Amino acid sequence: MQLFVNDLSIHGQFPDIRTFKKAISRVMTMREIARQFGRQLYCHRNLASAQVTKNLLMPQAIQRFDKDEQRSVMQWLTRNGPFWEDIREHSPDEYMECNGNVVTDTAVGETAYLCCYESLHELVSLTPSDWDYSPICVNWIRNDDNNCNLTIDNHWIEEELETVLRSAPIPIMSWIQLATVAIARYPNLTFSDTSFAPLEGLPFVYSAAQRLLFIFDILNRFKSCFDTDGIRTSEGHEIYQNFFTGKKGKGSRGALFSDSSEDEKRNFKKGMTFPHPHPDEYDKKLFCPWHGKVQTPQLRVHFSWPVRANESLHIVYTGPKITKR
Repeated sequence: MQLFVNDLSIHGQFPDIRTFKKAISRVMTMREIARQFGRQLYCHRNLASAQVTKNLLMPQAIQRFDKDEQRSVMQWLTRNGPFWEDIREHSPDEYMECNGNVVTDTAVGETAYLCCYESLHELVSLTPSDWDYSPICVNWIRNDDNNCNLTIDNHWIEEELETVLRSAPIPIMSWIQLATVAIARYPNLTFSDTSFAPLEGLPFVYSAAQRLLFIFDILNRFKSCFDTDGIRTSEGHEIYQNFFTGKKGKGSRGALFSDSSEDEKRNFKKGMTFPHPHPDEYDKKLFCPWHGKVQTPQLRVHFSWPVRANESLHIVYTGPKITKR
């Protein structure tokens, strides 16, 4: 589970500084509760300039706090984060609405997108606001007319969040734990004995580990999307369109999975060639330029391609970007 601060729950509604101070202090307490259970509370950098009261923006309101409170809040919102836009998944081209209002480019939209793909994410909202209710319902109106109606759990009371986190699965805290969980959780993937070895010695990054699980989850689902004749199903086509194709340019991070460029294949062919994972095929090599991407830090998952019904989907490499000069 990951937690995002609902940026829409700060909408200039606070009648005075005292009320806002109670609200932001409550969120800071929930942030600390999340930490105690091995999780982080993601925010958006735009929160640092949000409209707090009718006349005051966030920096102006925070100036009324004592020095320690000022420092704690502003360091989180401007420096420490973590910031969900750094690991953002949903495109600004998507149309998502809640109660008749567009929620694309917000934490509500990002959480809805992630929940659509069975990844557990929830919201933390300030109170009082227009968002102190749960669940929050979001309608994702998609270009292919395959719309999604989603419900998101929302938290604004410290004790209730703690109860939820106490009963949630223990989060991953190391690369070794990541490997153990991934191999057990994704039976449609065939991991080589050394597929996680490149992570050894790297500082563990929780958000990167979650992103890697997301990558494995999509690949695991994609591998299962074939009918009895070995033809890709409609769900498989949808996954391919959503994650293996993508626009490039302003406002887009490109596809989650892609092939390496021709220059990369030529210049880094040796680095992208791996021993065959199957014991009977050790004398063979697999050239695997297709990869899934983690941006912060730059990690890659290289796997066999194409994905076919009657062939194993081999995960041969999980580690730093091979083509990084």
